[in-house]
Amino acid sequence: MLKILFVLAASALFALPAFNADSYPVGRIQTDKGEILFYLYPQTPNHQASFIKLANAHYFDSLTFNRVIKNFVAQGGCPDTPEGFAGSPYNLAPEFNDSLRHVYGAVGAGRDDNPGKLSAGCQLYIVANKNGLARLDGNYTVYGQVINGMDVVEAIVSVPTDSTDAPLVPIKLHVDIVEMTAAQLEGYGFEVTPSPTDRAPR
Repeated sequence: MLKILFVLAASALFALPAFNADSYPVGRIQTDKGEILFYLYPQTPNHQASFIKLANAHYFDSLTFNRVIKNFVAQGGCPDTPEGFAGSPYNLAPEFNDSLRHVYGAVGAGRDDNPGKLSAGCQLYIVANKNGLARLDGNYTVYGQVINGMDVVEAIVSVPTDSTDAPLVPIKLHVDIVEMTAAQLEGYGFEVTPSPTDRAPR
C-alpha cells in the first residue's frame, strides 16, 4: 500500500530564503556528465520552495539519476520502488498550471500511482523528448525549465542501463541553488515571466 508520510498543502508553504529583489532562484545539478541549470517557476510555489529547501540542505547530494530513458526522461532524487516513493521525506499536493507544459527540458515532480496525484517531495525528472510529453500534462506537476545543459541531459539518457532503466554506472547528483538576474537568464535564451515583484512570497 502507498505509504504517505504527510502532504504539504498550499497553506503550509516552506519559508523561502531571501533573494535579491532583482534575482531569481535557479536549480543547478552537477554530475560527472556536466552541469544542468533550470529556472524554478514561481507559479508552483510549494514545489519551488520544497526544491530550494532540499537543495540548501544538500539532501540530493547522496542520490542519483536512478531512471533514464532515451526520448523520455532523466529521473532521480529518491528511490523508485514497487511500494511507491516511500523514501521521500514528504509528499506535495499537485500544482497543475495550464501555462506550464511538458515541453523539452521541462522539470517535473515524480510520483507513484496515488489517486491524489501527490508529488514525491524529493523526486524530479527532466523531459528528454524533443516533441514534449503532452500526455503527462495535468497528471504531473511541472515546476521548472532547463535553461542550459540539455546536452548533458541527452548524455545521461544515452548511458547503458539495466532492466529497470537504472544506469549501469551510477550518475550522482550534486544540487544547489544559484541566483540569476533577468538579464543573465535572457543570456541563456530564457525570458522571465512574471516580473520579480510578482514572484512567490519569500
